[in-house]
Amino acid sequence: MKIATFNVNSLRKRLPIVLEWLDHQKPDVLCLQETKVQDSEFPLLALAPSGYEITYRGMKSYNGVAILSRKKPEGVFYGFDDGGEPEDARLLRIVIDGIPIVNTYVPQGFEIDSPKYAYKLGWYERLRKYFEKHLSPEAPAIWCGDMNVAPRPMDVHSPDKHLNHVCYHVEARKAYEKTLAWGFQDVFVKLYPTRQQYTFWDYRAPSSLEANKGWRIDHILSTKPLADRCVRADVDVEPRRAKDPSDHTFLWAEFSI
Repeated sequence: MKIATFNVNSLRKRLPIVLEWLDHQKPDVLCLQETKVQDSEFPLLALAPSGYEITYRGMKSYNGVAILSRKKPEGVFYGFDDGGEPEDARLLRIVIDGIPIVNTYVPQGFEIDSPKYAYKLGWYERLRKYFEKHLSPEAPAIWCGDMNVAPRPMDVHSPDKHLNHVCYHVEARKAYEKTLAWGFQDVFVKLYPTRQQYTFWDYRAPSSLEANKGWRIDHILSTKPLADRCVRADVDVEPRRAKDPSDHTFLWAEFSI
């Protein structure tokens, strides 16, 4: 099973990139974040030639998640179900071949002294409880998406300069690690523990890609039964070099199932 994740940063703008990547790479599942399209305007017809089943939940102008799968999901679940704000345009879970696949677009946080950052930290707390309620660390499960956290110093360029950045601040990293500790493993790190590889290069620095000044904030994680069966993982940088690209690119992992 080949699983991929991509923060598309506006699905309608990146449709050619998504369709070409699906045609060439042929993943079994592609999780998309930041689709930036409300459900009534979701480009189903444009995606139809791909042949993928499409599950989505979106909002106008921001947020939005979608999952494209070769097989029809056996179950589809939107958002949190803990009585708080559902955040169903940031959290989507489907079941394929009995395996839960969770797609998240974690809040970025804005600034560390803002309510949005506190909300981000609380979001991770809610997500861990969500895993406790719906999944088991002893059973196969996959969690992927834009986590808006670079977990290690090697996962961000010039880490000493970003200590107060909401995607590298110590509290954000602790919140992320605590959520992982529920029972998930980073399959890219498991396979390549010393490899520095980014998934995001900021638009605001025009030469960031050429200078490789990036961040690894997109992740694919799995519970141990699947982590032990992850045979390959990689980041495809070429779509970031395409015409009118997202600031992120595709990350994928393959499991021997």
